[in-house]
Amino acid sequence: MSSLLSFAWFQGNIFGLFQISFLLSLSLLVLKAVQLYIRRQRLLRDFQSFPGPPAHWLYGNVLEFPVEKELRKMISLAEKFPCAFPRWFSGSWNLLQVYDPEYMKVILSKRDPKSHDVYKFLIPWIGKGLLVLNGSVWFQHRRLLTPAFHSDILKPYVALMADSARVMLDKWKNLSHQGSSLEIFEHVSLMTLDSLMKCAFSQKSNCQMDRHSNVYIQAVHDLTYLLTTRIRNAFHHNDAIYWLSSSGRKTRQAAQRAHQYTDQVIQRRRLQLEQEGGLEAISRKRHLDFLDILLCAKTESGHGLSDEELRAEVDTFMFEGHDTTASGICWILYALATHPEHQQKCREEIRGVLGDGASITWDHLGQLPYTTMCIKEALRLYPPVPSIGRDITENITFPDGRFLRAGTALDRSLP
Repeated sequence: MSSLLSFAWFQGNIFGLFQISFLLSLSLLVLKAVQLYIRRQRLLRDFQSFPGPPAHWLYGNVLEFPVEKELRKMISLAEKFPCAFPRWFSGSWNLLQVYDPEYMKVILSKRDPKSHDVYKFLIPWIGKGLLVLNGSVWFQHRRLLTPAFHSDILKPYVALMADSARVMLDKWKNLSHQGSSLEIFEHVSLMTLDSLMKCAFSQKSNCQMDRHSNVYIQAVHDLTYLLTTRIRNAFHHNDAIYWLSSSGRKTRQAAQRAHQYTDQVIQRRRLQLEQEGGLEAISRKRHLDFLDILLCAKTESGHGLSDEELRAEVDTFMFEGHDTTASGICWILYALATHPEHQQKCREEIRGVLGDGASITWDHLGQLPYTTMCIKEALRLYPPVPSIGRDITENITFPDGRFLRAGTALDRSLP
């Protein structure tokens, strides 16, 4: 009898715990729903002077922006809604897409921080480097890295870049005999990675010919795609949900592959510095590169970068230094191909400066004004980084009188 009573008591306690857990979970869900509702109402009020496309209360405008048609959709909406429009990624999170030059002047005159809700998604991949940092820490890191971009350091890089481009062109020459079209982005990415490894890290990677180097390129492509899909999925903005999802697991795996590559670069250079007697000894043998300066940089207090900070800056420049450059080069080639008359003028100008077969040098760059103008115009039309997010810290009044409250997020877009 006592055992039956004990079992009944145990069942009653378990049932009571389930009831309490259910009520607690329900209360939390209701509280979260109320918070999201209040946030949505505030956003609707803040953006009421900025008309835009209708947005669903749950998933916003996500379905209106399929990845393969996003750019065209942005252009059509920019034509329909002057200066700016709110783009909803969920029912309670949006950004003001700004693309008017006068609006840009107002925003660029401020020193607002980068949009945390967007840039935080980059941290598992590239850490807290220059791309993510804000304020005094950003200025400190920028000051430490400035010597790596002095013109005396950059001048010898032209010959190294020319060598990398020549390898790529030789590959294209061989492939051209196949008579089919060629997707150039991977080839250009390997060329820019090869240039970056030689110039910023003083390493001959041979990545254009070594198929194993494609592992890093593929990791970058995977991470870029996964980052884009995460921003578009409101449920994946929650870290707990995302890291348990299949996309979260793929992100961890791709980030691990990218980190393994950059870790190898750092470790090889550290070993080289130890073997050659430190920074001063190396500076007498060759020019210092980006990684040398990172490893030996000291703040005003005499402290160097931590291992975490060092890896973040290397990951940032490894990605930004090759991927966005490759994207820019591909768009430049596209722009020239669609305007053959300008392409021909560039070809004639380059032949006039280089003659037959001469390799380009630093001094030649200033003798190519028309080609330089075409490159700049292509980058204006097709910027490899077409938007920058900002969190507004003080109220803004735009030239047409429209008002944006502090605490909102915007995206400076260049459609």
